Amino acid sequence: MGSLSIWHWLIVLVIVMMVFGTKKLRNIGSDLGGAVKGFKDGMKEGEGAPAAKEDPAAAKELRDSTTIDVQAKDTSNHKQG
Repeated sequence: MGSLSIWHWLIVLVIVMMVFGTKKLRNIGSDLGGAVKGFKDGMKEGEGAPAAKEDPAAAKELRDSTTIDVQAKDTSNHKQG
C-alpha cells in the first residue's frame, strides 16, 4: 500500500494529460528546461566573478565601461525672495 506501481503512475499520467493537454505540457517542459539552463549558465558566470574581485584594475575598467555619467538638473520652481 505504501508504494505505487507502474499502473498507478500510468493512470495519473493519463489523467494529467486529459486535464492539461499535451501541448500545454510540452510548453511547460520547454519552459522548465529553459529555466534550468539559465540557472546553470548563471552559476557558471557566478564562479568567474571572484576573479574580478581579486583584480582591482579589471573591476575599475568594467565599472568605467558600464557607468553612464549624467548631469542632474534642478527642476524645482521655488521662488527665493
